[in-house]
This record gives sequence, C-alpha cells and structure tokens, in this order.
Amino acid sequence: MGMTDRDGATHSSGAHSPGSHDGLMDAIYRNQRHIYDATRKYYLLGRDRLIAGLDAPDEAKVLEAACGTGRNLVVAARRYPKARFYGFDISEEMLKQARRNIDRAGLSDRITVAQGDATDFDAEALFGVAGFDRIFISYSLSMIPPWRAAIAEALAHVSPGGSLHVVDFGQQERLPGWFRAGLHAWLAKFHVEPRADLEAVLREAADEAGGTLSFDALYRDYARYGVIRRRV
Repeated sequence: MGMTDRDGATHSSGAHSPGSHDGLMDAIYRNQRHIYDATRKYYLLGRDRLIAGLDAPDEAKVLEAACGTGRNLVVAARRYPKARFYGFDISEEMLKQARRNIDRAGLSDRITVAQGDATDFDAEALFGVAGFDRIFISYSLSMIPPWRAAIAEALAHVSPGGSLHVVDFGQQERLPGWFRAGLHAWLAKFHVEPRADLEAVLREAADEAGGTLSFDALYRDYARYGVIRRRV
C-alpha cells in the first residue's frame, strides 16, 4: 500500500520484493541521485529538444513517465507556464530528489509527482487525470526491461489529438567504433541497454493507434527522438 503526502502525491511504503525493478533502481540511485543532474547533462543529449518539441498549449496536461529527479519537469514547467505537469517514477529514491528540486524551483503548485511503474500505471489513481495532452519519456526506455509495454501504456494515456515524445540512446552508428563500444560497456554498468529497434516499435505502436510517427537520429545517431501523434 502507498501513502499520500501533503502535495497529494502517492508514495510507496519502501518495501520491495526480492530482485524487483524498483528495488534495483533504488539501489542504483540511492547515492547517485545527489549528483545525477550534474553528471547526466553531459551525455543525455536531446532532452531539451524534446521539451521544446512538446509545444504544450495553455491548460495542457503534460506527463513525464519515469521522471527521475524531476529535472525535465522543472525545465518544461518553466517553458510552458500555463500548462500543468505530472510525473512518476518507480524509484522512491529518485522521487525524493524530484520533490526537493520541484520545491526549490517554486513549482510545487504546478508539478505533481508520484510513485508508479511505466509499464502499468493508473493515472486516475495517481493524479486524478484520465488522459494527457502530452506524454514524454526521456532516456528511460533503455532502463526498462519490458520497454515495449511502457510505450504501449504511455500511448494508451495520450488524449485524442495529443502526442507521445521519446528520446533515448541511439546506436552511435555514425560515430567511431571505439566510442560506441566504450559507451555501451559503460552504460551496461548501470543496466542501460540502447534499444536498436526503437523506431520500428514506435512505428508499430503509431500504426495500431491510428497515429503518425516522426523519427530522427540526433548527433550522428548518438540519440534517437520519436514523436507519435494521435488523431483527434
């Protein structure tokens, strides 16, 4: 069972089943969360392009799945001051940092965070919201083992006329081989696995939802950025 704090966000009791994904993420980020934003800005490329591409209209409801430290939510809320933002993460340790960052930014009245699983979440229970005008997933699919389920679950919560935005690691196919090998070896230490078939999976999801996909390789395929737009 979870608990609800003063901002209405739902949090877990802290108990994890043996070998659970939330337990693994908490173990990885229990200490890293304090330096996460300072270090990741150098290699999580494309996040700000994704935020600019949200083009969130006034009064829009915007959700970040796997929001981590809340960095993206704060940046997006400042860019779109008339939108309302929501985020969830499977790691309570990361949410501790997210709440601090949101409070320090003075945005607690516009950003609500809760604990949830990207592959199976109840937006009504977490936030009292059934659908969202924009949902985004930034550098998280590469850390979620059933990542295809996370895409399907997010898209199911996009309102008609809304969009799902994804940025994550590419395959670095246009970068030197030594760089690619070194990066993949380093990412593996943090249970990160770039998804080679990200475009194909997003395209299939777009087709099944009757939507359209735009997809780009960024920075010589260091990163990949896709947007699924649902029809009205």
